[in-house]
Amino acid sequence: MYYVKVVLGVLFGVVVFLSLDYVLPSRDTVRITNTYNRLTDIGSNSWFYAAEDTGTVVNASGQRDVRFIETVRPSEKVFVYRNEDTGLIWPPYFKYDSSNLQAEATNLRSDSRDPIWVSMTSYGWRIPLFSIYPNAISVRQVSGPDEAPLNWPAMVILGLLGALLALIWRMWNQFRQRTIDPAAKRVGEAVDKVDARADAAMDRVSDEFSEAREGFTGWLDTWKGKPRDPKK
Repeated sequence: MYYVKVVLGVLFGVVVFLSLDYVLPSRDTVRITNTYNRLTDIGSNSWFYAAEDTGTVVNASGQRDVRFIETVRPSEKVFVYRNEDTGLIWPPYFKYDSSNLQAEATNLRSDSRDPIWVSMTSYGWRIPLFSIYPNAISVRQVSGPDEAPLNWPAMVILGLLGALLALIWRMWNQFRQRTIDPAAKRVGEAVDKVDARADAAMDRVSDEFSEAREGFTGWLDTWKGKPRDPKK
């Protein structure tokens, strides 16, 4: 049972970590090289795209017109974002300005000869094998490739989650100390009393059985001509 609890605890921790890693916002300093729209096939990876009720349009072939933002990081590694509204569903970014964001990103395009560096805020993962892209949330210009704005939204969210977990943990400890522990103590005491009574009853039965056996043995001895022990 101990190992089952450990495995379940580890799995729960992994799920929580992956969920937070996907949902929490991240900030990357990049240079925008291109912005465009593309008809995209949405299939088994639909979990990583916006829901249809956010205003997305799907044609008869099941393709969706998705906005993309191509970027280059200071390390010269390319990185691609999608740009979709999130609506009122999960994750709760309440994003409805994907058209404005696309226009801002287009206005900030540059090349390596005259670079314009920006801080791109997004959430999600980039997994090329499954055509999964992080969703861009906002963009703003920075002074250079070495500027890395503080990711305070993620820090605030983690701080609030930590405070909430600490509050829940404290409430649970108080509930356990005031309710569960006394009840468990009363149950234990009741069980101990029952055990003590059972042991005493067993002792009495054992004593009575021993006396009866000794009396019967003495009675048999009288039939064998042996004098009966007066103590029996």
